Amino acid sequence: MDVCAKLRGLFQEKRIGHAGTLDPMATGVLPIFVGRATRAVSLAPDNDKEYISTLKLGVVTNTQDIWGEILEEKAVSVNQDQFTALLPQFMGEIQQLPPMYSAVKIKGKRLYELARKGVEVEREPRPVVIHELELLADEPARCPAPAASDSYCLRVLCSKGTYIRTLCHDIGQALGCGGCMASLRRTRACGFSLSQAHTLEEVLRHPDPASLLLPVDKLFGDCPALKLSEKQAVRLSHGGTFSTPAAPGEYRAYSPTGEFLALCRVEEGTLSTIKIFFEV
Repeated sequence: MDVCAKLRGLFQEKRIGHAGTLDPMATGVLPIFVGRATRAVSLAPDNDKEYISTLKLGVVTNTQDIWGEILEEKAVSVNQDQFTALLPQFMGEIQQLPPMYSAVKIKGKRLYELARKGVEVEREPRPVVIHELELLADEPARCPAPAASDSYCLRVLCSKGTYIRTLCHDIGQALGCGGCMASLRRTRACGFSLSQAHTLEEVLRHPDPASLLLPVDKLFGDCPALKLSEKQAVRLSHGGTFSTPAAPGEYRAYSPTGEFLALCRVEEGTLSTIKIFFEV
């Protein structure tokens, strides 16, 4: 929200939102939506978040990352082969216990608010999906923190709601020596990669920051385009539906002049709008 606040002043636009928070110590992709594009926040794909993280073994903290209070330290006798052999256990759908230092709400209270008061409450494990889990042993340049003998750099492709801190903690527990997250970089979110991102400093200093904004239909690039007739475009703009020979599925609807109008859905030969994006 600090980033959104800065950009509200820069763009002179009240309607600014984001799709997915980052921990204060983390870096990487933070999708920002400006103006009418904020209507797309709830539709942003959330099943392709990718992170690169450093796991430090032998240290357990209250926040499950290196910046927390150290609760336990153990000697590390794990080699790379043993570490790699364990990773398949954390692939696919797994159960994660939300950490106390998180924004999860229980009985109306954020867990981190309770944790800061020294209160720990019972939490229920939640299912998350780890699509890919890779050790970047031979790619130190991709890791956001220097490698060490007791540390491993991981690339994680996961579902929404996954805590990389907790993944690091759980892997450390499974190895018997404990572990915590030592760095975190989000390299992909909402279909956008780190190579497409701009630093906040770059945006704030840019002579024409509006030129950095992507068209909102880029968010729905996986959906096929559907060009409407003038009559269909007018009907759609009034929230109407109409029949179409298009196959069932979601589509990007465009006017005869190529203006992006809406994200639509075709069911049983009828096209209806999911969300309208044209400027009134």
